[in-house]
Amino acid sequence: MKTNLDANLLVSTTKQTPDTRRGQKDKAALKKSCEDFEAIFVQSLFKAMRKTVPESGLFEKSTSTETFQDMLDQEIASKISRKQSVGLADQMYRQMEKNLTSKK
Repeated sequence: MKTNLDANLLVSTTKQTPDTRRGQKDKAALKKSCEDFEAIFVQSLFKAMRKTVPESGLFEKSTSTETFQDMLDQEIASKISRKQSVGLADQMYRQMEKNLTSKK
């Protein structure tokens, strides 16, 4: 019977200390926080851009359409920050990662 186990992978996972795993979790949490901040920034850009577009009168403006529009903008901004980053999250992550590793 053949196995597809890689010996290097097994050795590297057993060498991980709790500090190493915690450092990886911290980096992952920092990355997610940076992406979330970028999503908020992109959403505020969408909101500012929407204010510049004149209303056509085709659809009635109500609180439900405003809520839907805000939710749609939030979801699009979240997808943009995760898939097609504008670069803000990456820059923030690189800057803050230095502080994360220097505290240890």
